Amino acid sequence: MAAIEIKYFNSFVLKKTVNDVTTDNAAHKPVFPGLPNNPTDYPNFGARANSNLIIIGTGVLGRNWIIEEARIRGGYNNTSTSYGPRAFLIEESNDQSVRTNALIYSGVFNSRTKLNETNVFSVGEQITKAVDPNYGSIQKIHALDSNLAIFQENKVSNALIDKDAIYSAEGSGTVTSTKLVIGQITPYVGEYGISKNPESFAYFGYRRYFTDKYRNAVMRLSRDGLTEISRYGMTDYFRDEFSEINSNFKQFIFKASISGSSSSPAKLVVGLSNDLVYLEKGMIVSIPQSGGGSISATVVGIVNTNSLYLSNDPGTPDVGNNAVFTKYIKDRVVGGWDNYNNNYTISIQNKSESPSVSDVYSTLTFEDDINGWTSFHSYEPKYMGSLKSNYYSFYDAEIYEHYDKSPSGIRGRYYGVTNNSSIEFIFNSNPSIIKNFKTVNYEGSNGWQVENFLSDAEGFDLQNAAQQQYQDSANQVRSYEEGLYTESGVPYRAGFNRKENKYFANLINNSVARPGEIFFGDATTGVKGYFATVKVSTDATTDPGGAKELFAVSTEFVVSSR
Repeated sequence: MAAIEIKYFNSFVLKKTVNDVTTDNAAHKPVFPGLPNNPTDYPNFGARANSNLIIIGTGVLGRNWIIEEARIRGGYNNTSTSYGPRAFLIEESNDQSVRTNALIYSGVFNSRTKLNETNVFSVGEQITKAVDPNYGSIQKIHALDSNLAIFQENKVSNALIDKDAIYSAEGSGTVTSTKLVIGQITPYVGEYGISKNPESFAYFGYRRYFTDKYRNAVMRLSRDGLTEISRYGMTDYFRDEFSEINSNFKQFIFKASISGSSSSPAKLVVGLSNDLVYLEKGMIVSIPQSGGGSISATVVGIVNTNSLYLSNDPGTPDVGNNAVFTKYIKDRVVGGWDNYNNNYTISIQNKSESPSVSDVYSTLTFEDDINGWTSFHSYEPKYMGSLKSNYYSFYDAEIYEHYDKSPSGIRGRYYGVTNNSSIEFIFNSNPSIIKNFKTVNYEGSNGWQVENFLSDAEGFDLQNAAQQQYQDSANQVRSYEEGLYTESGVPYRAGFNRKENKYFANLINNSVARPGEIFFGDATTGVKGYFATVKVSTDATTDPGGAKELFAVSTEFVVSSR
């Protein structure tokens, strides 16, 4: 161990590394440990003569010390040197911190001056803003004019942007300009949030729409605050639908037989299967090996229907055996604004975990002009939204334009599948009177049929040790065209007939016999009950895909004798 003699007790020694020391007379350049000699923007250490170094021993180890004084000029009790202001602070803990109830914003971006600080998050500035954690995590933020709406799981709040509120001693407030990016946060009245379904959010003008699954509600946020629009005749419906929606992820699994593979590039070929329509990039595939065991890989590319690129070598697959494909899905509540019809559209989707079971979904629309839910639709979109005056939805990696009028004859067709349009309603005039419904009539276009005409159900009766419930029903009433038949050269109508452009038909009972009932079914006239539930739909043969109009539906009834 060597000793270094220091002239003044207030001096100190810094250890430095030295390069270029092949000989004692070489130019010695002290550098920072772990860095190349004099890197850019670091202090420049010039060459030092051997006489400026403290020599301890010989060789390389003898040239690794240099003295720096602790005080100005090295004088006794002179001013001591220090680090001075620290340009950059080192955090005591640089671990990632996840604050689900807080917002953080970066530096500014100015396209005119080319200033871009969107990747700068200076901890020396107040760049975070938090909301009450008791209301759950922040799921969605949306800026409108100079205000920011913050959607938590159980609360919706409004934050001022680039301004703040100053209150006087009397409590009155005024808004003033400030350097704050996010100013005062004020919660809206009402315990409503967006749950964990930010995909349900849509907006148009100054109105925002979203769902609150936790409270079985569909909400509208406007200038008058929060309004529960699901209460407009649909409270029970949304209560039942939202109760089936699960916020947790589920495994969707299907299998396909292995027919080939390659190592470079990593590729897997499987047999053709209807289940391959569910194949997506990012799915995890388990590949059984011919020697036993399995290899797991991720699908990174799809060459064609059954040829896949993988994230790693598939090994030696057991050809003929099944590869197992897995992806994680969750139930969704998708929302979007329909610019064409000025409707808020919502699709409640209960996702299936197996290809053999179809998704359970319901897509419906709300119209502000009447404050009511106007229609159900037969499509399950991935996403939906509007651009200018057109309404679009996404399905199976394709974009579809709705309300397209060219070519003609495609009304009721969603994603290449044509669906019949239908309307379900109730005849319930004089509700306290038992009625005998004799006919059904409508005003509108040709091509409508009555699928169902059902009376209200009676109370339960014990029959053959089982509870049995009865209700009257009628045969299907065919449309004007489909009900046409000819007998002995004479045309007849088995469904609707037309007179003065109004369609009418008799109701033929097809009910089963009740206990003790002698005349039943078509031996009786009409359908008996307090009220009747009727479903009218378009047929499949009259101008398929064309426009169909229905203005009014009526019935003729008499007071029942029973």
